Amino acid sequence: MRDYILHLFIFLSAFTFVGCSSRPSAVPTSFVEVTDTAAIYPDYRDVTIPPNIAPLNFMVNDTLADSFVADIGGIVCGATDDGKFDIDSTAWRRLLVDHRGKDFKVSIYAHRQKGWVRHPSFTISVAEEDIDSYVTYRLIEPGYELYYQLGIYQRNLTNFDVTTIYENNRDHTSGESHCINCHNFQNNDADRMFLHVRENHKGTVFTNGKDAHKILIKHDSIIASGAYGHWHPTMPLVAYSTNRTAQVFHMHYPEKIEVYDSESDLLLYDVEHNSVRHIIRTSDHFETFPTWSADGTRLYYCDARLPQVEYDNFEANLVVRYDSLLYDLYSLPFDTITRTFGEPRLEVSASPYHLSCSVPRISPDGRYMLYALARYGQFHLYHQSSDLWIKDLEKESDNPIYSENSYPLTATNSDNSESYCCWSSNSRWIVFSSRREDNDYTRTYIAYIDRNGQGHRAFLLPQRDPEYNLLLIKSFNVPELTRNAVQVSQSTMKHVIVNTEAELATYEE
Repeated sequence: MRDYILHLFIFLSAFTFVGCSSRPSAVPTSFVEVTDTAAIYPDYRDVTIPPNIAPLNFMVNDTLADSFVADIGGIVCGATDDGKFDIDSTAWRRLLVDHRGKDFKVSIYAHRQKGWVRHPSFTISVAEEDIDSYVTYRLIEPGYELYYQLGIYQRNLTNFDVTTIYENNRDHTSGESHCINCHNFQNNDADRMFLHVRENHKGTVFTNGKDAHKILIKHDSIIASGAYGHWHPTMPLVAYSTNRTAQVFHMHYPEKIEVYDSESDLLLYDVEHNSVRHIIRTSDHFETFPTWSADGTRLYYCDARLPQVEYDNFEANLVVRYDSLLYDLYSLPFDTITRTFGEPRLEVSASPYHLSCSVPRISPDGRYMLYALARYGQFHLYHQSSDLWIKDLEKESDNPIYSENSYPLTATNSDNSESYCCWSSNSRWIVFSSRREDNDYTRTYIAYIDRNGQGHRAFLLPQRDPEYNLLLIKSFNVPELTRNAVQVSQSTMKHVIVNTEAELATYEE
């Protein structure tokens, strides 16, 4: 009987506190209601989340309290000594399954000198639709001017597992520094991927399942190797911009760094035939950030007219006229049979309002175009004025900006920079880069886009340790969603990048 009672006690204890893997506790039976909201990080108040997201672990900052308890939709969880909540993943998954398409409440209790208090509760909404299970991103120093050690990683959004796709210099070996950047996937499928390598071992790596090879886009008529690229949704084609990019530093301006192009054109690369040709080649326009429509019959891109500068020292004069570079959004029709492009069509006229577009992305259902809009330029990562905007492609308007079919995602945006963005394959979720917390480090945020094209309040990519994002001294960069995981191994990627010569692409007139 004694053994039975002991086992029963252990079972009941485990059942009572199964919701939390940190210090166990229970909801206080006696407490005082307070009006001040709990200072939590990350701030998950009143957000909409996917029903397949990892636990939203958080921490409480309250110097007046010595312990905390949270009731998270019925999951009772005690905080560790440093105020962190580590939510049990099994209990969390059950909570999300039970609340798909519904809301749940979160109540936080804090023990202070005179006893327990309860802060005002807040709501978390669980959407009906899942988010793609994986996000791939680069980690790099926040100034982006150094790449002594950086990597591309893939995170499983349903848990906290992270896989290294490639790191350029883990051992900090002298002379092995090289930049890796601008990865992209075909139609949210991780089996077909590319990523660029610059400086040492330069080229573009293409993957197909577990296989990988490296090519080089280079020709006298091409400004530089392909930069910003986007896979055609169904065909073995990639649209690239080719850019001559410069980076300068402001001495007094609070935005610190300016990245601009002094030349740029558009290219079309044929993966199967390893051939490349120009889509657009101009001397008086800067074209960049190409992206395909959902059905692959249009190519969208940003275009800026060359500003009026003195040509005897073009680069130097362009530096001081950095705020005169204003990009509009255009599209070209694409014939999938002949693989030819038609005449450009203006999609978003931003320059007349002294505004500038960047990084368009079309929702996979073809309904919406997401893009970043700021006061000038196209590298909006550093521009505090940059917000996410959306255009309903099923509606027509003579004035694409400031109309009912083109509008900012007000609930999703912040006072700081929102830049690179990507859609989930079901067109209900976006991930994007934001500097909203400190204007120094770029972090990955997730937001729900409802069926009316309205953005909901964004939330920070959850981490097992909620303090991770505060302690990490690198920026998240270029988040890309996929339904599945990258199959090519890290060792294969390293071999292809470091030990193989890139195959030169054939240029077609």
